[in-house]
Amino acid sequence: MRPGRFGRRAAALGTAVLATAALSGAPVSAAPATVDVRLIAFNDLHGNLDPPAGSSGRVTLPDGSTVDAGGAAYLATHVAQLRGEVRNSLVLSAGDNIGASPVNSALFHDEPTVEFLNELGVAASVVGNHEFDEGYAELQRIQSGGCHAEDGCQFRESFGGADFPQLGANVAFEDGRPALLPFSVERVQGVPIGVIGVTLEDLPAMVTPEAVRGLTFGDEVEAIGRTADLLDRAGVKAQVVLLHQGDNTEGGGPDDCRVTPGPASEIAAHASPKVDVIFTGHSHQQYNCTVQDPAGNPRTVLQGASFGRLLSVADLTIDRRSKDVVRPETKAHNRIVTRDVPADPAAQQLIDEATGKAAPIANRKIGTITGDLLREGAPSGESALGDVLADAQLAATQANGAQIAMTNPGGIRTDLVHASSPAGEGDGVVTYGEAYAVQPFGNVMQTLTLTGEQLKNVLEQQWQAESTRILQVSSTLRYSYSASAPAGSKVSGITVAGQPVDPAASYRVSVNNFLSAGGDGFTEFTKGTDVTGGPVDLDALVDYLAAHPDIAPPPADRITATP
Repeated sequence: MRPGRFGRRAAALGTAVLATAALSGAPVSAAPATVDVRLIAFNDLHGNLDPPAGSSGRVTLPDGSTVDAGGAAYLATHVAQLRGEVRNSLVLSAGDNIGASPVNSALFHDEPTVEFLNELGVAASVVGNHEFDEGYAELQRIQSGGCHAEDGCQFRESFGGADFPQLGANVAFEDGRPALLPFSVERVQGVPIGVIGVTLEDLPAMVTPEAVRGLTFGDEVEAIGRTADLLDRAGVKAQVVLLHQGDNTEGGGPDDCRVTPGPASEIAAHASPKVDVIFTGHSHQQYNCTVQDPAGNPRTVLQGASFGRLLSVADLTIDRRSKDVVRPETKAHNRIVTRDVPADPAAQQLIDEATGKAAPIANRKIGTITGDLLREGAPSGESALGDVLADAQLAATQANGAQIAMTNPGGIRTDLVHASSPAGEGDGVVTYGEAYAVQPFGNVMQTLTLTGEQLKNVLEQQWQAESTRILQVSSTLRYSYSASAPAGSKVSGITVAGQPVDPAASYRVSVNNFLSAGGDGFTEFTKGTDVTGGPVDLDALVDYLAAHPDIAPPPADRITATP
């Protein structure tokens, strides 16, 4: 049965927390000493209702082979199977449910995805950075319902919003007031379980400034500790964190723990020992780890890749007397959302509805390619799809005097594959829906002037403390780098249109508005002058595909990596 609207759950939330302490001492006659609870989580779904294509739809196994995975209808079937194995189960999300979504969700402002999550029975979710893609007001509409302020209700006649709370314990207004609920409490056979939601502190660097204007994002560890203490004082001892922050991995299967220490590991090692399990997200990686908390106790930390390919499962044993998790008995694994199970009928019906309504736009043919254009980079970080996107953006902004175009790898969401999609457009044909899935943000191109010195500084900013982000560049820009060289001295041999870059000369560079605002840590772009607006990045790609039939994967010869 579909759960009640979140408005009713929110009204009861305070009562549930306050009543916990009074109920905690009540005797439970003939009840077992412990309660078994299964937590089922996913992260970074990004509105992928259909099975994702290309590498975005595969999971790497321990032996290095892959298996096709993902698709909301299969996800629903696997969730039902997992629930059937353990009577007390909760479904949770570690954020980025929406945003950067394929066309059959994005055309309707992700209302189909929210309806799917409602039917799935999600109990709580943390907000990710993509929940803010259209700003705080739109996030509130997604939560509470109502038609879109500009486009109205296009998917169905009305939209009721999310049945589950979207949490953010470290999200506040500038005056300090909470902007989102910090936690929710779920009761299982009389035992309360606190669910804390914390998103990444540096979220403002991931979105445009307008999207988070008036909001602040605090330290993750501090927010977890403050909220864990509040729950503990109310008698809620079993606690789970949904953390939209993650680590990268060094390979391995879904349950490997070969992570490169990063922000999630740091948070997990220092967050309140009152927290028993941490589900992470954001980095789109797969791992299943145990980390010691500050009290020296083991704590499970999981992430389930992205796009609905994995379900992160944590089986807890909760002591009825203490109402706390018996940590040594926790068992966890990442379950692959294989496609060898029956599709859930209700989920498939909803997906078919969204796909059918989007079809006239999504299935329009816009170009052709001769082979797969993959977003996965060569050893240098350059990718075939990134090359094509940068070339398209250069072509679209040459009227602005553009000499170079550069785009961020995080804005490339999936591959363009040569094989026909289920819509039957034919091998090599690119549809509008496929192009939309590659660039779903609707970022606006901007051309700005940088000096040669500033251009080099931009390229040096690809290496940051927590990650490396190799910008994708147009064919007019070439350079070499040595990742082992000292910071600020990694890049050399920069040429524009075959000529060495003059540090004092001026160059016209086209980027999207996310990068021009300093997104992803590329703050050097904010020093650009003479900014001129251009088309939406997706329109640039559509026009380029139309003007250049039978595009072949370009050779990876623009960026050269040296020892």
